[in-house]
Amino acid sequence: MPIEPEALAPEILAEPEPRYLRRQKPVEIRRRRFGRRSLQSLRRWFVITVSTLVGGAALYATLHFFLFSPRVLLLTPDQVVITGNHYVTRRAIVEKFRPDRGHSVLLVPLDARRKAIEEMPWVEQASVERVLPNRIRVDLTERAPIAFLRLGPELALVDGTGVILERPPDAEYHFPVVTGITEAMPREQREQRMRLYAQFMKEIDAARPAAPDFISEVDLSDEKDVRAIVDGLSTVTSGAVRDQDTVLVHFGEGDFASKFRLLTENLGQWRASAGCVDSVDLRFARQVVVNPEVSATACKAAGPEGDAKR
Repeated sequence: MPIEPEALAPEILAEPEPRYLRRQKPVEIRRRRFGRRSLQSLRRWFVITVSTLVGGAALYATLHFFLFSPRVLLLTPDQVVITGNHYVTRRAIVEKFRPDRGHSVLLVPLDARRKAIEEMPWVEQASVERVLPNRIRVDLTERAPIAFLRLGPELALVDGTGVILERPPDAEYHFPVVTGITEAMPREQREQRMRLYAQFMKEIDAARPAAPDFISEVDLSDEKDVRAIVDGLSTVTSGAVRDQDTVLVHFGEGDFASKFRLLTENLGQWRASAGCVDSVDLRFARQVVVNPEVSATACKAAGPEGDAKR
């Protein structure tokens, strides 16, 4: 049975509205006004930009001045000021700065120049610094020699760390002569033996005032035996003071003060007993060997016996 359209409800007869035809809610667009806060921000950025440009220009001008201005260039040797040098010549120091001539003092590699100066034998320590606007200051500490060193027919100088130094032509020193150290010997070995020598001289000086004056030569070829030539010690023979001839003494590697006192207190007695004393070995505990390196015949001309042990 057909249904009449009038019998149907209106809601049923109504066609659904397409979703794409529905009206969307309009989007509200807010317009920002250029207010006081925006103006302050703009001013701030303007000030920062101008300050940056001015600062950059000032920095550029400053760098250009210190790098290229004639007022900061190292042009003459007189601009290198040197203190502390006695035996190191000024010319030798200034020569280290030759590559820096015509350049700003700010471009001088201070550490490299200091190392180059400290490689010079007489220089123990150096400091190099800039003195603006256009000077270089060099402060030196020179090495202090403590002995002459025999190198073949020549005599050089040597300091307490084993550094071998050339003798300055206008310097006068009064040192014993050291042997047994060579230029080919490693630096550590030279330093070890020179420290032994320094300790020896210090201890005998404490044992008797001016004792180092009686030492004319020290052989350091054996690191466990300081062999020293003692010259000028006076001995008493038959109530008269007699100058003792040169004596070679083996002091060993320590206890130098007591051994030197033993030598000075008993040398006259040993001489009276042995006739002559050319060498003494003090390395052994409770025993002194007189003339261990001299034949009995050599001393018979001077006394009744050639070898004695105490």
